[in-house]
Amino acid sequence: MPVAIFYDAESRTVLAELSGDIDHCSAASLRAPVDEEVMKRLPLRLMLDFENVPFMDSSGIGLIIGRSKLITDLGGSLIVVNPKPEVRRIMELAGVGRLCSIVFNEHRTLIGGMKI
Repeated sequence: MPVAIFYDAESRTVLAELSGDIDHCSAASLRAPVDEEVMKRLPLRLMLDFENVPFMDSSGIGLIIGRSKLITDLGGSLIVVNPKPEVRRIMELAGVGRLCSIVFNEHRTLIGGMKI
């Protein structure tokens, strides 16, 4: 499965752990389950974990932009977590940091029972 989704009720956070390459063919299979969980839970925070994403093209940028719009329309915020240097560069070139926070955390910790 290219995405594992977790919810922490205490912090009202949805964490989506993405995996594999994100391109035109795979973006839709990531988008649908994330959107479903966001609409079901109405979280304050959506975290997209890119730790296991080795490659991303413009479809990945579209994935981020769409989830940013969805969560901000609901009054929440988006955080992108742990992109690899190659993926981070694409995000920087596209200006993703203007839409959301990008967090790098080598040591994953538990917050409200969720690893980030």
